[in-house]
Amino acid sequence: MYNLTERNVVLGVTGSIAAYKTADLASKLTQAGARVDVVMSSEATRFVSPLTFEGVTGRRAYSDMFDTPPGAAELHIELARRADILVVAPAAATSLARLALGLAEEMVSLTALATRAPMVVCPAMDSQMFEHAATQANLEILRARGVHIVGPEEGRLASGQMGRGRLSEVETILGAVRQALGRDGDLAGKKVVVSAGGTREAIDPVRFISNHSSGKMGFALAEAARDRGADVSLVSTVTTMPCPYGVALAPVETVAQMREAVLAACREADVLIMAAAVSDYRPAERAEQKVKKGPERWALDLVKNPDFLLEVPDGLVKVGFAAESEELLANARQKLQAKRLDLIAANNIAAEGSGFGTDTNKVTLLSPDGDEDDLPLMSKYDVAGRILDRVVQMLEGKARR
Repeated sequence: MYNLTERNVVLGVTGSIAAYKTADLASKLTQAGARVDVVMSSEATRFVSPLTFEGVTGRRAYSDMFDTPPGAAELHIELARRADILVVAPAAATSLARLALGLAEEMVSLTALATRAPMVVCPAMDSQMFEHAATQANLEILRARGVHIVGPEEGRLASGQMGRGRLSEVETILGAVRQALGRDGDLAGKKVVVSAGGTREAIDPVRFISNHSSGKMGFALAEAARDRGADVSLVSTVTTMPCPYGVALAPVETVAQMREAVLAACREADVLIMAAAVSDYRPAERAEQKVKKGPERWALDLVKNPDFLLEVPDGLVKVGFAAESEELLANARQKLQAKRLDLIAANNIAAEGSGFGTDTNKVTLLSPDGDEDDLPLMSKYDVAGRILDRVVQMLEGKARR
């Protein structure tokens, strides 16, 4: 989460039972390297203590707008000026009204009125309050000002009823924060297409041909590109992981479906990163009914899938992956040339920490000019960051030509 490191986050907590969840948000922001200053409405302190937030952030939490350290500027002005982002979570109905009307009655609304930083607001209240015309009008006012509204979600509410009003999950809010912080990043204004996961080719209604790709590398690339300001489209076969916040998902299963989705997404794209493990072959015919157990041996007739990467129009920066178990660099270089790529990430799937399903990866980046960049074992998000560093350089090179 590089775009949270050393960033100043002001976290506004208002009067909702969901306030207890915000302690986890404050903790995760701090663990990601952010400096988190918590400001609370007086109503919020009746649900959770400022001491709770001080314990997870290591910094003082404020609820009294007249509590200014000696020799310092007014507290809300000081916090507002140094904030890189203001996050209000949970945002109760009263707090939404204060923010929309520009009232400054307590620490959260006071700080919000003083800051010029991007703002992420996460509503949480009973569904009847959320659906009220006044609440909806207040949300529209905030959206018109450029405020990022996150949630609320459907689910069980404090009243015991089911409806829309639950505070969004912490991971969702973190994604929204990272997206907002990256809006002026070095990929701002660029469209990046990422493929992820292993394709499936059906044998019959029960069986299929696939591979061990988990999609984690592709998802990390999508997140990292989003965090740098890109408009990201993720073409993925993965159903076991939630799509990163702010990323447009195109779910697919077969090579034919992935081809169609990738080519469609690339029509207006600047970058294509093919992290998916695309099946080289598919069954010549798909049985309409389940094939029953029969002879001791069963031969499956396979035909080659088309290499649709060659159909992607010129002009994009194209990055591929080579997952190899032997002759890593030689095989990767052959693939780099055959697929007319601008960069390829070669990884030895037999190496410890670099195989399928791991949270880490060790790759060597190869370019057509013969350059080799052998990266150490690192998290897949960090690997994605290094790949995107090269993508940014290539985009700048294309712009100069």
